[in-house]
Amino acid sequence: MGIDENVLVALGGLLLVIGIISLIWLVIWIVANWQIFKKAGEPGWKCIIPYYNTYTQFGFTWNTNMFWVYLGLSLMPTILQFLLGRDNAFVALISFVFGIALIVIGVMAIHKLSKAFGHGVGFTLGLIFLNPIFVLILAFGSSEYQGIPD
Repeated sequence: MGIDENVLVALGGLLLVIGIISLIWLVIWIVANWQIFKKAGEPGWKCIIPYYNTYTQFGFTWNTNMFWVYLGLSLMPTILQFLLGRDNAFVALISFVFGIALIVIGVMAIHKLSKAFGHGVGFTLGLIFLNPIFVLILAFGSSEYQGIPD
């Protein structure tokens, strides 16, 4: 029993639409983050380089040392799995704890971004739960970079 050609055509069309929407969103994301970096006094091109964009953002919102903590917490479970094996209970526990720590640091970084542009907890919640909208507001709204928050 084969798959109907109409189903394959519909799936192909759906994938094409999803791909186009994703490409449009990627361009909007780059333009918005480029603008946010420019507002913070950084060259906009830094927003398109993976890891370097996060490092740079930690630099103008918090502390670049926290980036290295964040990166270390991200890599440690993989290193432990390689060294001790995937079925190790210790690795599972450490991965869980590091995952919680990464979430906490991520939320703190978002809050620092919000505060660096003069916003409070409400805007932080917007960046967490309605990120695309609030990133555009941060980029193209009246928000001005105010420096690294205390």
